[in-house]
Amino acid sequence: MNKSIQYLGFIILLLGMVNCKSESKENKNLKAVNEKEAAVKEVVNHTLLVEKPEEVITPAGMVWVSGAIFKQGAVSNDKVAMQHEKPAIDVMVDGFFMDATEVTNAQFAEFIKATGYVTVAEKGIDWEELKKQVPVGTEKPNDSILQPGSLTFKKSKSTVANLYDFSQWWNWTIGADWQHPNGPESTIKGKENYPVVQVAYDDALAYCEWANRRLPTEAEWELASRAGSYGTVYNWGNDESVLKEKANTWEGEFPVENTKADGFELRAPVKSYPPNAYGLYDMAGNVWEWTSDWYNTNYYKEMSEGENILVNPTGAESPFTPNNQLAKERVIKGGSFLCSESYCASYRVSARMGSSMDSSLEHTGFRTVATVSMLEEK
Repeated sequence: MNKSIQYLGFIILLLGMVNCKSESKENKNLKAVNEKEAAVKEVVNHTLLVEKPEEVITPAGMVWVSGAIFKQGAVSNDKVAMQHEKPAIDVMVDGFFMDATEVTNAQFAEFIKATGYVTVAEKGIDWEELKKQVPVGTEKPNDSILQPGSLTFKKSKSTVANLYDFSQWWNWTIGADWQHPNGPESTIKGKENYPVVQVAYDDALAYCEWANRRLPTEAEWELASRAGSYGTVYNWGNDESVLKEKANTWEGEFPVENTKADGFELRAPVKSYPPNAYGLYDMAGNVWEWTSDWYNTNYYKEMSEGENILVNPTGAESPFTPNNQLAKERVIKGGSFLCSESYCASYRVSARMGSSMDSSLEHTGFRTVATVSMLEEK
């Protein structure tokens, strides 16, 4: 293989891949939680929207997420929490509506039919734009390589010693897109009820604009995932032994063998696992979900130094990824079918990763939210 082609493949993987790395008792009394948090930091003058206004009708396919004051980020008993999840920060988030499931292939197809939208993975690669993101002097590869495509997963044939070398299980696949999530020979026919994947950040935004929705903030996503269960590692509590019953994740040695103990090897249809207490499905596992926040590894540390509770925070003002400072990444949440105990464990509520905005992958999708004001303005 031509050396420049090999290099571009690696660069594309680097830009598009999510590099997975590796308080106490549950408190469901919202009033007690609010009083405890208010005692820690001064509450700014803001009336928290907790319950859904009676006159507002819940949109089809969505559920109401009650507003609350809570600690966003790693809980004290999470032994595998990463530094970019710490320290937990005090936030106040108004109630909102959220899709009960990840956006499905059927829903995304309806959007495409109505708008004629072409996703990022289906568009040609602009070398002039790409070379801004790679080291100066990088040789332009052959045009046969600069073809529409995306990243697809491949198993390893033997044990992987270095789980930080993600190129061992990801392929740049020409012809991979939302209709062909595993490559040009794959199809979504018969999988209308599966989460749509191979959608880049701009693709998700385009869908939101069409649907009069928006992507959740990281704070909103965590509030929704917790569903009133504060201080626990997972949205169902702290018991990891029930993981295979609660979420679609990788069971077995990653990335060599998936035992499918949870019933699936790759993506699962939405609603294949029990919902959380708010009626939200797959808030852990199945596919990663885009949020609107910039990914900045210093965000929690910087925000924890303030005096006030953060009201409806929208994340960092700018992106920052230490090992790739040219990257402009957004936060993704929830983990996927590729997350295992030895790799990622990102089915934890506070787990977060950064994903390049111009990249799509076969394990990344999204769900949308709507606020009361958005529905009133419609």
